[in-house]
Amino acid sequence: MSRIVHHIVPDASPPPPSSLWSHAVEAGGWLHVTGQLPTDPDDPEAPLSDGIVAQAELCFENLRRILAHTGYRFADVVFVRIYLKEFERDFAAFNGVYGRHFGATGPLPGRTTVGVSALGRQALVEIDLVCFRDDRA
Repeated sequence: MSRIVHHIVPDASPPPPSSLWSHAVEAGGWLHVTGQLPTDPDDPEAPLSDGIVAQAELCFENLRRILAHTGYRFADVVFVRIYLKEFERDFAAFNGVYGRHFGATGPLPGRTTVGVSALGRQALVEIDLVCFRDDRA
């Protein structure tokens, strides 16, 4: 029987006071990473950066810190969900950032990208991950 581990990552952006969540929850080799907004992990109260590229990079920095804390890597990601506030305008630029973190070749995780009407803090992007490692099952 696997145990469930709730990860709170001290060097990633904390949940806002109005939200109740763990950065990630691990069970049976699976890691579900809560959607990350483009908040600066070193200054979470700072205004959000301008533009999709800067915001996407901050999302990936938060995700990187969470994965490092939990012992997972981007290579362990099996599925990514991306939420874009301005889908038509930002998809191509976001994809460039995505490719730098997951590579444009080789095995890529499954992915869903959706346009949404609003995100927390008026962000342009939010990203969540599902990871798996059979050595942790």
